[in-house]
Amino acid sequence: MSYKLVTQSMTDLPVPETPSVSFLCDVAVDVAEPIIVGETGAGVRRVIPILGGSVTGRINGRVLASGADFQIIRRDGVAELEALYVIETEQGLVYVKNYGLRDGPKDVLDRLARGELVDPKLVYFRASPRFETAAPDLQWMTKRIFVCSGARLPKQVVLRFFELL
Repeated sequence: MSYKLVTQSMTDLPVPETPSVSFLCDVAVDVAEPIIVGETGAGVRRVIPILGGSVTGRINGRVLASGADFQIIRRDGVAELEALYVIETEQGLVYVKNYGLRDGPKDVLDRLARGELVDPKLVYFRASPRFETAAPDLQWMTKRIFVCSGARLPKQVVLRFFELL
């Protein structure tokens, strides 16, 4: 079989718009000490229980003590994050699945691992949350893409969520 490659100048095609973001909310998640499962082949598995927290912005509420952040610390030092928890709002409950990466200079990541406070600007901490809800007034959240930036504090994770427009 032979295939003919068809090329077209980008000037002939419609240009997709560049995404922008709209602030959704700030989330402060209270966390317990990490449970270190150990080296699993993919890296060091850690589970950080979620104890509660607050949500303020376009949606307001509280983080329920309902989940955990399941992490793999890869050999290159990057943390692959998978946080699963529930937010209670005035409109109803929202299940959050937040997948992300945290990376930075080795000395900064070592300080974070020891529970020390570090300047969030020194750490790349980005994630992409997805939401599930039965609340009619929050269904729009299940039909959009969101991103967030984060900061790890000694007893808390602070996240800033944005809707990708």
